[in-house]
Amino acid sequence: MILDYEPGDKVKNPANVDWGIGQVQSIIDEKVTVNFENVGKKVINVKNVELIKIYE
Repeated sequence: MILDYEPGDKVKNPANVDWGIGQVQSIIDEKVTVNFENVGKKVINVKNVELIKIYE
């Protein structure tokens, strides 16, 4: 699986838009740690949820 983001990128979770914009902290295999503005750090399994990269 090739991911379209790397640490430092801004993303949003379409399944939980109320989490706000997040910044990718780390990527290990299919698990991406993201620090979201409204809920803090979450570990996302990208096999289950496709994060959307935000281009600024």
